[in-house]
Amino acid sequence: MSTVLLRQVPVASPVHRLWAGTKIIGVFLISLVLMFLPSWPVLAVMTGFLVIVGVVARLPLGTLPRPPWWFWALFVVGGLLTVPVGGAAVLRYAQIAIFTLILVTASFLIAWTTPMGDVAPALAKLGAPLRRLRMPVDELAVVVALTLRGLPLLMEEIRVLRAARRLRPKDRMLARAVDNPLIDILTAAMAVATRRAGELGEAITARGGTGQLTAHPNAPGLRDALALVLVFGVCLGSVALHLLL
Repeated sequence: MSTVLLRQVPVASPVHRLWAGTKIIGVFLISLVLMFLPSWPVLAVMTGFLVIVGVVARLPLGTLPRPPWWFWALFVVGGLLTVPVGGAAVLRYAQIAIFTLILVTASFLIAWTTPMGDVAPALAKLGAPLRRLRMPVDELAVVVALTLRGLPLLMEEIRVLRAARRLRPKDRMLARAVDNPLIDILTAAMAVATRRAGELGEAITARGGTGQLTAHPNAPGLRDALALVLVFGVCLGSVALHLLL
């Protein structure tokens, strides 16, 4: 199975049936604990919990992204730069790296188990108290939802543009005419993104505006309450383990 990034994996599981807002709150609680207590016991508990969630969600191993070699090389170089400072700095760097990977994985779990159409209504419902402060909750929710929806499309367009460029004839005169292939691809990607944005805006207007995107009837239920209790219990357990060790 090819790598799936910011797209729902079409399988049936208890995690898929949860309300989108429940998953957002769960990731927020996990990130809150890691922000204040990024210790090894807490990192171990959160890593194990995310692995269990992935198994319960029935996510195939092919869902996991496969970063290029230079991604891991940057991690290694960053660790080597902390070696002269001392062993404590190296351990701290490792904690920060694992902390970052846990947060990224937790965010991906939301995308892999949630239809993008459910994100905007969930954010609008969670941000309902902020409407009293005259904050544009619905507009912000739509921006986040459209960004999550558009990123996979943009990445796919860049892959197509790269593949099309590789198929171009290897002509020396043509190669001299192009100063930087990266600029060529980015320019084409920006043109495609602008065209898609225009089409998306026209489609939203035809369907009644952005207010329709946040007026989804989904709401939390009993399973969502149980899921939040479980996440809260895991967070408390990790904190207790940190205090004991």
